[in-house]
Amino acid sequence: MSRRSTARSWTLVATLGAFAFSGCASLNNTERGGLIGAAAGAAVGAAIGNNNGGTARGAIIGAALGGTAGALIGRRMDQKAAELRRQLPDATVERVGEGILITFDSGILFDFDSSELRAEARTNLGNLAVTLEDMDDDAVLMVVGHTDATGDAGYNLRLSERRAAAAEGFLTGAGMRAQSIRAVGMGESEPIATNETEVGQQENRRVEVAIYASEAYKEDVLRRGGS
Repeated sequence: MSRRSTARSWTLVATLGAFAFSGCASLNNTERGGLIGAAAGAAVGAAIGNNNGGTARGAIIGAALGGTAGALIGRRMDQKAAELRRQLPDATVERVGEGILITFDSGILFDFDSSELRAEARTNLGNLAVTLEDMDDDAVLMVVGHTDATGDAGYNLRLSERRAAAAEGFLTGAGMRAQSIRAVGMGESEPIATNETEVGQQENRRVEVAIYASEAYKEDVLRRGGS
């Protein structure tokens, strides 16, 4: 993320924070995250990610409700994460807050310097779509592409955007609602390892999928007694 984009994100966070936190000093961090998520969605989630391990993780944290409702959502996400681990043995599946973070090594999904999905990618993403069939209206997916820092930063950003869009396109083609999926490319801006070694570069070349409750699902849980 460029310095200018980062500055804009943090300005938005500060503005919303002043509004959302006014008179809410008694809320815990999860509940405050829920307010931020409701107010600005993924944009603020991306900014939250600067201090919480990246855009995908930040989006999950930003969408949290907390309280009884959050616990109910989390319980369903526990069950879904267990299913995903069985269906996606090539991916890392983590439970984060009230959502799920899936990380694919981009080498599983794409050939070098390509945004065309490999056969393995189609299998993995197809399994993801099938596993989430019963959450079609209840979950939001943010697909985030990442690269290493080799080469031009602008080119890397565009490659990550194309890769995220390719995964999004496959998922919608597999029957998932387009309104429930967001594709984001972060290029080389969110490394999880050093770019000074081949091993570190490989770790940084990845596609993450953040899964978290939709606004409609959160409202439904609240209506059914979550608080």
